[in-house]
This record gives sequence, structure tokens and C-alpha cells, in this order.
Amino acid sequence: MLHEAASHRMRSFYLTWFGLMVSQLGSGLTGFALSVWVYQQTGSSTTLTFVLFFSTIPMVVSLPIAGALIDRWDRRRALILSEAGASLTPLFLAALLAVGRLEIWHIYAVVTVSACFRAFQFPAFSAATTQLVPKEQLGRAAGMAQLGLGIAQLISPMVGGALLAHIGLRGVFWLDLASFVVPLALLPFVRIPPPATSADGRAGRGALGREIAYGFRYILARRGLLALLLLIGTGNYVGCAVVALAPPLVLSFADARVLGTVMSVAGVGMLASAVLMSVWKGPRRRVPALFVGLLLTSVPTAVAGLAPSALLIGAAACIGAAGGPLLNACSQAIWQRKVPPDLQGRVFATRAMIATSFGPIAYATSGPLADHVFNPLLVEGGPLAASVGQVLGVGPARGIGLQFLVLGLVGVLFVVAGYLYAPLRRVETELPDAIPDDAARVAPGPTAAGAAGSTAAAAAGAPRSRDGLQDELAS
Repeated sequence: MLHEAASHRMRSFYLTWFGLMVSQLGSGLTGFALSVWVYQQTGSSTTLTFVLFFSTIPMVVSLPIAGALIDRWDRRRALILSEAGASLTPLFLAALLAVGRLEIWHIYAVVTVSACFRAFQFPAFSAATTQLVPKEQLGRAAGMAQLGLGIAQLISPMVGGALLAHIGLRGVFWLDLASFVVPLALLPFVRIPPPATSADGRAGRGALGREIAYGFRYILARRGLLALLLLIGTGNYVGCAVVALAPPLVLSFADARVLGTVMSVAGVGMLASAVLMSVWKGPRRRVPALFVGLLLTSVPTAVAGLAPSALLIGAAACIGAAGGPLLNACSQAIWQRKVPPDLQGRVFATRAMIATSFGPIAYATSGPLADHVFNPLLVEGGPLAASVGQVLGVGPARGIGLQFLVLGLVGVLFVVAGYLYAPLRRVETELPDAIPDDAARVAPGPTAAGAAGSTAAAAAGAPRSRDGLQDELAS
């Protein structure tokens, strides 16, 4: 009976994962096509990065509310809401393009609304995964989530470039809209059991505002998790800045097809790493692997800025993208083990809000920095043309190459700082697991899961506040 129940849960996980992967692929096609179209229409790095900004910042703002609602709602319905709402993006963009009225501000508005719906996806899917997948398989499940992103990263630029040339932007929008049919057709057949009630979950109950705030307080009270979050945020800043600046960097010496090839090569690295993580439970010690993942992302970023070469940038992109799944899968497995399932909606949403907020910062700053600071340094007669320009070259986008070099060095410095910070280095051993080995089979209601977390914390001598949080901020 237990084996049959576990099989049903895993089947639900696979259906959910597959449906979301298909819609991610469609959204990737739209994202690539829009980036090329916007840059070709405006020639401005700032405009391009602001499209990315408006596709992210509303999600950051909405995440705490979405997380608290996810802990109250059936998580399957939260995923359906997310997919249905996100499908509005290609629908409205296709309609505006059909009547010849598509403008940049329309794109800002449409992606803003869509981002509010997408805020539900990550925390709902992450929390649902904890309920559907056995504890020892969480690392593999996190790798599968990264695999979906890797497939989208590989296929979207390569196919998007060809589709843009043959069926145009409108056709790409309609394909994206069709991709949402798959998850919306599969999710009604998914069954996600409600989580058991933990001690921390009971302490965090109350009005919606209190439940939203509890997600913040839970993370702030655990210095190791907070440091892990900031490390991931740094990786997000570097990665988002690279995504925003790669099109103008490559398009300064090549065409859109070369850009698509470079991005697809990056997808190969990401996909290979994600496949490895999806068939492997992950390293026994995940924190050192996190540092390796950020180094794999940062060092190639610096290398990519050295010369205007598609071969160099493509190789660096391939290696750099391979660090993402390793970094994210290990981080995800740590969070799923350390946070009680009935708190994962709001805690994961808060975590996503903080980590994702580095993206809008990158989008809002990287374009203006490229246009007004870095590029002027390395044009003909620029302040650094006779010095740094002798190494990196001089030209209209060589300043972005210098920007890549700086971004890579920042990532390396944060790896060193993270390793020197003991609460982060020891987070796997100092924080007790919040779920037992059979967490996915626990029935709803107060059970041993909550008691186990409280007992483990008490045995470790961790003082607790009246809200059930470890009082780590006082130490």
C-alpha cells in the first residue's frame, strides 16, 4: 500500500514537472524573440534591461503574499492559477502586434501583470515537491527542476532565432500560448497531499499579514540560511546582468543567429549539468558544491569579457551555465530539508523574493552602467582606451566586456567571503532537518514531524522565542 501511494505521488511530481517544463520552453521562445525585437527597435541596452526589470520586480513584490496564500491553499490550484495568469503574456502581446499597436510601454505593462501570476509558481512547486518526493530524492528532484530550465535555455534561443526569421514575432507568441495548454491540461489530474502541521507552522498562524511576516522572521533567525540566501542572490545578480548584457555584447560584432547559437551553447552546459543533478542524488556535502557552482558561474563570466569572439563567449557561456544547476539544486535541497513543509510556501516565497530581487537590481543597473559608464571608457579616445583597451579591445561594446570581467571578479570575492563565514559553511550540520525520511507520507495534522523538529532543536540547546523561532539573532 505504501509503495503504491509513493508511486502515485511520484507520478504527480512527474506530471507537474513536465507540464511546467513545456510552458517554460514556450516562455523562453517569447523571451528570446522579445529581446532581439526590442534591441533591434531601440538599439538601447537600457530599454532591453528594463523589459527584464518589469518582468521581475512585480513578482518580487507579490511573492510574500503568494507564499502565505500557498500555505493556506491547495498547492495544485496555486500552480493552475500561476500558469493561467502567465498565459496572458503571449495572448495580449500577439493581439497588440496583430493590430499594429505593439509598443515598448505595452510590453512593460503586460509582463508586469504576468509576473504577478508567476510569483506563485516557484514556492508552490517547491513546496509540492517536498510533499511528493521522498527526502532522499529531493536533490534529484531539484536537479530535474534545473533540467527543465536547461532544456528551455538550450532550445529557446536556437529555435527562437529560426522561428523569428520564418514565422515572425506573432507566430512565436502563439506558440508560447499553446505551450500553456499542456500544464493546464495535466494539473487537474495531479494530487498533492496537504502538509503535516509542525510546531513552527502553528506558531506562524494568524492574520495574513502575520503569516507573511513570519516567513521573513523564520529566515532572519537562522543565520546560515540567510547567508545561503545572500550567496544565491549574488549569483542571481551576476547571472541576470550577464543575461541582460549578452545580447548587446554579441550583437555588437555578430547577428541574431550567432547570438542564438551562443545562448544555445550555454544551454548545452546548463542541460548537461542539470542531467547530472537529475540522475544523481547530489553530493553528500552540499555547501562546498555551492561554492563550486558559483565559481563555475563567475570565472567564465570574467573570461567572456576578454575579447569580441563568439567562440570564446560561447565556451565561457557553456561552462558558466553549468554552474547554475549545481548551485541551485544544492541550495534547493538544503532548504527543503531544513524548513517544515507547512511553512515552505511563505518561507520559500520570502526566500525567492530576496534572491530574485537581485535580478531587478541587475536589470536596472547593468544597462545604464553599460551605456553611460563602461562603454564610454573603451570607445576610441575613451579614458581607458590606451590602457585596458590594449587588452580588451576598443569599440562600441567593449565596455560591456570590461563589465563582464568586473562581474566575474565580484562573484569570486563572494565565494571567498561565504567560505569564511562559519554559519554558512556549517548550515547542513548546525540546523536540524525539519522533515523525517518519510515526510512525503505523513498525514496532515499535528504529528511527529513538528515534534521531531522541536525535540532536535531542544536537544541542540537552541533557545526558542514565543513564536517558535530559534533566537539566533541574539547570539
